Amino acid sequence: MFDLIKSLLSGGPSADPGREHERLQVAMAALLLEMAHADAQFHEMEGVLVRDLLQQKFELTAEAVAELLQLAQQERESTLDLFHFAREINASFTREEKLEVMEGLWRIIYADGVLDKYEDYLVRKLATLLRLSHQEMIGAKVKVLDQLRPNR
Repeated sequence: MFDLIKSLLSGGPSADPGREHERLQVAMAALLLEMAHADAQFHEMEGVLVRDLLQQKFELTAEAVAELLQLAQQERESTLDLFHFAREINASFTREEKLEVMEGLWRIIYADGVLDKYEDYLVRKLATLLRLSHQEMIGAKVKVLDQLRPNR
């Protein structure tokens, strides 16, 4: 299945529109992985969060998530920008789903308890690419912080 996704992603505009769900999975996984690696320190908890977010969102088995992450990592390493990943998400996700992605990004950021300057830059860039307002981005941040640290 994921060999087909890989060919679809590299296929450009001629890619089969019937496979958009698979392209969407790779796109979301790549953005989550990008955030997990943003501070140049990939923590185990970040990996767990990425796997959990993908498993819950797409109802995948652990084996399928592992394959998806491997492919997304390859795609992430071979691309120069994040625009085409965001384009897939923008084409398929509702605003509420994009806000869920933003909340997932904030969970990954705060997995180690620290907002690094590179993570801060990337989350702002991704909010723009996902066509979310600054207010929506901050709302997602506050929601996640309220859940993680209710007595802050």
